Amino acid sequence: MLHFAGRRASAASGGTLARSVFVPNICPISGRKLSVGRRYAHDRSVSESPAIPDPELVGRIAASTGLSAAEAARVIQDVVAFHAEPVEDYVRRRHAHLKTYGARNDEIFARLIAELAGRVVAAPTLSERQLRRIVYG
Repeated sequence: MLHFAGRRASAASGGTLARSVFVPNICPISGRKLSVGRRYAHDRSVSESPAIPDPELVGRIAASTGLSAAEAARVIQDVVAFHAEPVEDYVRRRHAHLKTYGARNDEIFARLIAELAGRVVAAPTLSERQLRRIVYG
């Protein structure tokens, strides 16, 4: 088991490197660690490059936008990464963003329900109560 400044990582034996990293929740105001943390797992090493997009898609994007193939591949990877964000992380990020600009919770949760329904890969339908649980625990 490997230890990194408050984080634990373990490597599993086998053909690919698999890591399970424990990242504690940190209170943003005081900097202290909260009792509940999260586990993130991935099956590729950090130095490994992201998956190369479909060459046909890269060619189509490059042809329609005037970008080079490398630039088109980068755009595709950015879009895929954006849509790969977990629902809970998306809800927390959007709630904080909308709250920053003065929106009230009633407005925020109604907007989040509409946004989640319109995503490319639609998130499961969540009630306002479930959204509140995601944001406030």
